[in-house]
Amino acid sequence: MRQWLYLGGAIGLEVTGTLALRAANDHSAWIALVVVGYTLSFVFLSAVLREGMPIGVAYGIWAASGVTLTALLAALLFGDALTWVMGLGFAVIVAGVLLVELGSHQAEPRRSTPQGAHNEAEEAR
Repeated sequence: MRQWLYLGGAIGLEVTGTLALRAANDHSAWIALVVVGYTLSFVFLSAVLREGMPIGVAYGIWAASGVTLTALLAALLFGDALTWVMGLGFAVIVAGVLLVELGSHQAEPRRSTPQGAHNEAEEAR
């Protein structure tokens, strides 16, 4: 459960940093929030990985959510364009991330054998 909280934090901080980057075009003081937002986003993303979420899943959700939320909020805050084609793109991104997430649950975890240890195949010889 903690990994999802960290991931939510990473997404929120990345979106905040990106929106501040857009705001910095008008007022350079926003650059401080850009640096803090991106830095803390990566700190939180690192925590997600330490909690055991696969990088493909974590990064996919982080990136897809960031793109979607940033575009939606930029439309509200800055009047950026938002079209049905963009909406279709968001849907495709979300579908792709869901497929990666579902696929990660079907994958068998790799088992590594320490050097010098015998595995069943060697013992059968």
